[in-house]
Amino acid sequence: MLFNSIDFAIFLPIVFGVYWWLSRFNNLFQNAFIVFASYTFYSWWDPRFLALIVISSLVDFVIGLKLRNEERDRIRKYLLGISVSANLIILFVFKYYNFFVDNLSSVLLAFGLSVQFKYLNVLLPIGISFYTFQTLSYTIDVYKRKIEPTSNLFAFLAFVSFFPQLVAGPIERASNLLPQFTTKRSFNYILSIDGLRQMLWGLFKKIVIADRCGIYADLIFNNSSLYSGSTLVLGAMFFSIQIYADLSGYSDIAIGCSKLFGFRLSRNFSFPYFSRDIAEFWRRWHISLSTWFRDYVYIPLGGGRGGTSMKVRNIFLIFILSGFWHGASWTFIIWGVLHAIFYLPLLLTKTNRKHLDTIATEKVLPSLKHVILILKTFMLVSLSWIFFRANNLEHAMDYLSGICSASLFEVPYFEGIKRAMLICLGIMGFMLIEWAGRHNSYAIERIGNVLNKSARYAVYYLMIVLIWLSYSNPEPYIYFQF
Repeated sequence: MLFNSIDFAIFLPIVFGVYWWLSRFNNLFQNAFIVFASYTFYSWWDPRFLALIVISSLVDFVIGLKLRNEERDRIRKYLLGISVSANLIILFVFKYYNFFVDNLSSVLLAFGLSVQFKYLNVLLPIGISFYTFQTLSYTIDVYKRKIEPTSNLFAFLAFVSFFPQLVAGPIERASNLLPQFTTKRSFNYILSIDGLRQMLWGLFKKIVIADRCGIYADLIFNNSSLYSGSTLVLGAMFFSIQIYADLSGYSDIAIGCSKLFGFRLSRNFSFPYFSRDIAEFWRRWHISLSTWFRDYVYIPLGGGRGGTSMKVRNIFLIFILSGFWHGASWTFIIWGVLHAIFYLPLLLTKTNRKHLDTIATEKVLPSLKHVILILKTFMLVSLSWIFFRANNLEHAMDYLSGICSASLFEVPYFEGIKRAMLICLGIMGFMLIEWAGRHNSYAIERIGNVLNKSARYAVYYLMIVLIWLSYSNPEPYIYFQF
């Protein structure tokens, strides 16, 4: 079920009404209903894959209870191994098996060995990478004794399957979300209004910005051999805006929707395209994923400690894993390698934590130096997005070759470019709103502080009209494929 679909517009009010009606009882009924609603939400795509969520949840719930009273290190490691293995095997079979088989066949063929492996003809379950990481983090934290395991089954099932963030994040930690399921929730009008506002902003990002940019990004990428280098640059920029507005728009809707039910999810984006270097970009982009890899992979490997070789190894490993998490393709791995290359000089010169503040904190406009740094970072990120969007490595290299040609200096042209220029104006307006709201958790959070009631509602109605005019068919979110 898509957030931008009519189905969800019907589903949400029904769930909202029943959920708060159940608040007259204890939260066991609310949690049980959240589980039922979440499983219904997920089953809307394919009910067969619901069993994977249930299995993953029950395995980690039971292992968490076993770890509670187990003091023997050997047994604790054994239990953790079961959890990690069970989750990663499910992920491997459905997401990575065919990739490994295909590459193994190629390697053996290069040595003159022809081996026929059996490929699996299975669909990738939506959101499997997200809920697998979420439930894994619970077991790891229990093992490390950072949190106490829960014996409340419905609370745990709800934590893993909570429908607003089930299929595309944010990837929540048990330390933040699970306690919210074990405490009584009371309807909060102010929080709910804030949630509706954030959902509206998320829908605007998705339907008006991301989906419109996607039309021209797809046109240019799918026919890249026909266009000039300048047009290919424009296509890369369209995709850069599309993927940001798409995923951050989803996160805004997920976080806003959660507020309607009395929950506060973690922030997932913090205006990443205003970053002054790649390190700052990764502190602001897909925060729940980047911090997951930091806490559960990078730091245990030694992080930035140790010698230069260890630092280089850890940076490349963490970014390659991040790329591979996104998909079983060499394009995603190269995307990760590029970001490692961009990040490494900052780490080695110890400038990776230079920009921890919000840009131009006390100013309306950034300085010329900051503008140059923002543009440089955006160009590097957009370059890497070419591999992320390309169909395969050959397509990505051809796309880059097209950019690095004399046609780079031609005037961009493709069918529909005049309409696309209107989208460019819309992007400029969108980024200006983002800039004005960069001190907040989302761009229009404090709109009531700067606009009176009439002006504020005029903005809301304008956004609704633009959403309505831009809406045709509900487009799936890019990150659903991960």
